[in-house]
Amino acid sequence: MGHNVYLPKLARIVEIKEEVSGVRPIKTFRTNFLDGDGFLYRCGQCAMLSVFGRGEVMISISSSPLVKDYLQFSVLKMGRVTSALHDMEVGGVLGIRGPYGNSFPLDEWKGKNIIFAGGGIGLAPMWGLVHMTLGNKKDYGDLTLIYGSRTSKDIVFKEELEELKKRMPVHLSIDVPEPGWSEFVGFVAQNVLDKKLSPHNAIAITCGPPIMIKTVIKALKDLKFEDEQIYTTVENKMKCGIGKCGRCNIGRHYVCKDGPVYSWAELKKLPQEY
Repeated sequence: MGHNVYLPKLARIVEIKEEVSGVRPIKTFRTNFLDGDGFLYRCGQCAMLSVFGRGEVMISISSSPLVKDYLQFSVLKMGRVTSALHDMEVGGVLGIRGPYGNSFPLDEWKGKNIIFAGGGIGLAPMWGLVHMTLGNKKDYGDLTLIYGSRTSKDIVFKEELEELKKRMPVHLSIDVPEPGWSEFVGFVAQNVLDKKLSPHNAIAITCGPPIMIKTVIKALKDLKFEDEQIYTTVENKMKCGIGKCGRCNIGRHYVCKDGPVYSWAELKKLPQEY
């Protein structure tokens, strides 16, 4: 009998880190498969997490494929399933099925400068990509990360970002001034323009709230980036993961299998439903 694609593999939570507290809490979960037999995945792909008795939810994989010790997910508490996930503790067992979707075309980007522009929880879909390119730095040009959040308390991966600054340029921002904040104040798109990023031999990836993505893409276009040089992810509601339920479609595209990664050139050709 063939494998049932709807049956998840069992995994144990081995570490939980509270990234952000308050009204929009974010936690990072590291997991290990119980049978030791997980799955291979690529940067940009997602997995369906099951909290038994509560449901399942599609979440971006935020660890790099270079990491073999755990599979990582960073989750914003929003609804029934993510709230139940936030209530779980180390040692708890959940279900994971996947991976789903396409991925960032890393082989096509070799030799190019890579720019990452993220906002809020939008850093999570790019986080594995950041570490994948950094771990294979000889294959790429300059790496630059621009990341912003509403306030300094809403920044994810705080300690990791400080360590990352030792290895590549990292430009942080918050939306409004705060006492003691010495970095950029303003939206991510403004920071992109402020840094005067060059489109020469470059690829730019942006992930975050839809309005941030739109403004960052406009900023990149103002800086003369071509549509083919800009990539983003689409976070439509995904229920099945295999293009059967139709919940995530954009026209004839199913984000769970045709996405979530798109170049701006590709996305512009699709119905403007996202």
